[in-house]
Amino acid sequence: MGVAGPPGPVMDRDEVDRALARLGEEHEAIETSLLALQDHAGRRLLEGAELTGVTKDRWASTEQAITLLWGYFDAYAGALRSARELRARRRWPSRDDLVALTDRLRGPSVTVASAAAHPAPSVTGPAKLSERFTLEGLVSRMNTLYARSLDVVVAADAVWSALPARIDLLAAELQRTRSLAHSVGVRPGEHPAGDELEAITHELSSLRAQVVSDPLAFWSPATASSAPGGGRPDTGRYDHAARALEDVRREIEAVLAVRQDSETRLLRLRDVLSRADRTLTEARAARGEVLAKIAASEVPAVSGPPTVLQERLATAAEYRRHAQWHRLSPLLESLEREAEDELMRARKSLTAVTAPLAVRAELRGRLDAYKAKVARHGMAEDPLLIERYDAARRMLWSAPCDLRAAEQAVLRYQRAAAEVLVPRQPGPVDGTGHQGGS
Repeated sequence: MGVAGPPGPVMDRDEVDRALARLGEEHEAIETSLLALQDHAGRRLLEGAELTGVTKDRWASTEQAITLLWGYFDAYAGALRSARELRARRRWPSRDDLVALTDRLRGPSVTVASAAAHPAPSVTGPAKLSERFTLEGLVSRMNTLYARSLDVVVAADAVWSALPARIDLLAAELQRTRSLAHSVGVRPGEHPAGDELEAITHELSSLRAQVVSDPLAFWSPATASSAPGGGRPDTGRYDHAARALEDVRREIEAVLAVRQDSETRLLRLRDVLSRADRTLTEARAARGEVLAKIAASEVPAVSGPPTVLQERLATAAEYRRHAQWHRLSPLLESLEREAEDELMRARKSLTAVTAPLAVRAELRGRLDAYKAKVARHGMAEDPLLIERYDAARRMLWSAPCDLRAAEQAVLRYQRAAAEVLVPRQPGPVDGTGHQGGS
């Protein structure tokens, strides 16, 4: 919608003709806009819907505004028609004609009765018996009411165009997920995912009903724009439901994966627990050997096999036998973690128990390595070395072996060997030509 020319002094004939032509174009533009608003799909939907909440209140106000718009338009059209008739009386209008035309085209010459044009005082302010407008002022008033009315219609139509269809698609996906969940035993009251699906179902049903009856409650206007319909549908609740459904769908897929590979996973679990049992058995046997062969050593105790894990493994097999996949899925996940932890614990226990034997083996290897080195240098018959080697060997090959004493014996042999193997350094020469001591 445009705006008529500004008021001014008495218009001449050319000014009047130009103003009437402009006002005629204005009339056509206003009529086109009002007819487009009348025929807008959003307006037709609003007229036929059972509205609630903020949409019901705003549409009631908007209907009054649209009625008022048509009243204003009729008054505008009548004033334009009257001005045209006055101008058509003479080809060359008189001074009085020009004064009258100026008043009609620029002055407050349009009277709108409140009984016909003011259904409610809330639309344009307090109720009045009548209002007088200039043609320019009347166009400005119509522009305001038109923008406000179009904003409501466009916003409602945008929400109805965007959200119900998306909600229906999500509801169809929800139904497919519910069928899939039912096939693997995920039901409300029996599994958290089943309860979540039930909650999403109620949320989508409630959301769709509210969107249909109160679309403006789901509209976020654009604060930076004053154009009618500026904004976007608020999809917050829909997005939350979509994310919740995606989470449940992934959980159902995990349960389906359990159904497909549960036998392999159960066999792997049995193997891991069996290896843990064998490792603990080996650790218990090694502990007995250490206690018999190593003296003055603190050997940690070895626990028995975890019977609780075996019982839970039997429960998992029972779930698989009865196709209770929704119960088997979380049980398998926890069992796999705990079985790996148990195997690691058994290996650490074996390492801790056999540590003294490993120390003894390292000392034996070190003693023999030094003996071989001494032999390569031709010092194997050295009495001190023989004595210290025999002392260390008796300690290391006796039972029980005192590791601390044996380690000291090996160190004594090492030091003696080092002293024998390091060549003697030549001393300084004295005045007589003899070599001195070092």
